[in-house]
Amino acid sequence: MTEELLNNETPRDLDQQQARLAYTIIESLLEHTRVVSDLIALMAQTLDPDTTKALTQTPVWTAYLDSRRSLERTRAEVEKFAEIMKSLE
Repeated sequence: MTEELLNNETPRDLDQQQARLAYTIIESLLEHTRVVSDLIALMAQTLDPDTTKALTQTPVWTAYLDSRRSLERTRAEVEKFAEIMKSLE
């Protein structure tokens, strides 16, 4: 598809099989992210308050929170994609 765009050709729409594969991949990634977030929350509960405070003041924690917010916005887009997929069937 990148080559098509470089050649100024219009990329073709996904067929149903490709769309279903894309949806399955996205759904799997979102589920994995949810599980990892739950694990992080569980692990954070086991930390003492000083360690928790130190952790939440790091750039890594800030990036994690930014990523979670972005993923929540993405979730709405995936739900829209799922509705489109359902309408194709």
